[in-house]
Amino acid sequence: MSQYQTAGTNARLRLFALLDAQGVPASEADDLVAALEAGAVAGAQSEVVELDGMALASRGPVFADGWDEGVVAVSEALVSIADRDWSRRGGRSAGAAELAVHISDVRQRERAGLERLEAFVRETVLPRTHPNTTERRRVLEALGEAGCLCNVRTVELSSGDVILCTREAGHYDPDDKPPFKDGKPGGWHQAGASIWSDSGAACDPHTAV
Repeated sequence: MSQYQTAGTNARLRLFALLDAQGVPASEADDLVAALEAGAVAGAQSEVVELDGMALASRGPVFADGWDEGVVAVSEALVSIADRDWSRRGGRSAGAAELAVHISDVRQRERAGLERLEAFVRETVLPRTHPNTTERRRVLEALGEAGCLCNVRTVELSSGDVILCTREAGHYDPDDKPPFKDGKPGGWHQAGASIWSDSGAACDPHTAV
């Protein structure tokens, strides 16, 4: 029965979420779900009632009496359950509260997962990237820490790809020209092996950041 209980709970939460997305008030959503649940129990009760008098005659009158008493007891219990579910109507918003708890739990698990992912990226991925590379910039962007980097971009002529400078913001010094023979950027922009100035035709913007 546990699988049906789990499926029922998930379906109930899903139904509340769908009704909420459609703008159905919480109290009305509770009324609808309570009516469905009470109706389902009432349907089960009607099937149980039909078992009255259905005991095997070969088991004797004592067994038959116990059988019928059992049918009555189960039937009355189901009626009480249906009444209880029906009494949940009236805008108590029990279902909406249950949904809120469920959503809070899901978000908490998501936050925990994101924290583990962030720790992995920070402790394992980031140290493996090299300074002034696009790969490092992408990792810093994923961590939300790329705000300290320069935002000047250019087009790489060999590939046509747009690349962003990977040096710190405010670094640009047009007078500090790079000695291209050893690949040092001087005060110019850099992304990996690409070095460029603001005056480059493919550079956007054309001013220092």
